[in-house]
Amino acid sequence: MAARFAFQTVPERIFRQLVRRSTSGLEVLGRSQYVNSVSTEHSRKYRAVVCTELKKPLEVQTLSRPELKPEEGDRVIAVTEGKGMAEECIINQKLLWKVPKEVSYEEAAALPVSYGTGLLALQHRAATQPGEVVLVTAAAGGAGLAAVDIAANVLQAKVIAAAGSDEKCKIAVQKGASSSINYSSSNLKEELKKLTNSQGVDVVFDAVGGEIFKDSLSSLSWEGRIVVVGFAGGAIPSIPANLLLLKNISAMGVYWGRYRNEDFGLFSKSIFTAIQLCKEGKIRPHIGAVYKLHQVNEAFLHVAQRKSIGKVIVSMR
Repeated sequence: MAARFAFQTVPERIFRQLVRRSTSGLEVLGRSQYVNSVSTEHSRKYRAVVCTELKKPLEVQTLSRPELKPEEGDRVIAVTEGKGMAEECIINQKLLWKVPKEVSYEEAAALPVSYGTGLLALQHRAATQPGEVVLVTAAAGGAGLAAVDIAANVLQAKVIAAAGSDEKCKIAVQKGASSSINYSSSNLKEELKKLTNSQGVDVVFDAVGGEIFKDSLSSLSWEGRIVVVGFAGGAIPSIPANLLLLKNISAMGVYWGRYRNEDFGLFSKSIFTAIQLCKEGKIRPHIGAVYKLHQVNEAFLHVAQRKSIGKVIVSMR
């Protein structure tokens, strides 16, 4: 919605300490400059009981502590609990993830929300299978392009990208979509019939809502799944329950940020997986624009005027 924007930021330093929770979140990126006392050389060793061989006495050995948290100087990405658009910020240690050298700061900053949402929506919730047909609405937005990237290049699905202009459709095709629909100049429902030979789509990733959601829902195939991730169009639609029954289809939602409190393991895994996929070159975030800190109002205006394609980055440097 127009009142809520998420910008990715690249701060100079991140202080890894516990902070008070808040309801808002903003991705930040930088170098971990401060570590606490557990990171000393002495604390990296610990004693444990080890079974070296069955039916033999147990042994007490001194083991090396596994590397669980970033160390001083590591490149890290974080999901902040507010106040992240700054050169310095305070972050809970568990909300830090290492960034490999193969991934740039700007790419890493674009990963958590968009690719985290895409992975949970398409893989965890919709259980998308190779060869299935996936429709992605708002396909040139940050979440949309991430969904196209994941569906086409990771899950090996056939992607139909739907967006509001020919330029946006072209970018979605470049990201991996096999075909596209400009729903500003074409009827989405009719075009989907043509592209699927009236068979419908298996999965819908919808970030628009309104009439686009309704047309997408009615275009699902037997046992199809639609995942709601947002309402960029402003209108929150009602679901005609008879369609769920007649086609045995499923409608579900993904609010990525809530997983942080409800299932942190899955939340963390979505970020870690996105980083690894980017490192391996299987996905690549689309950075539509990069602004400096003093240009922050221009960055917000760029998004508010619906000019953004992919992710908008605010760099602290």
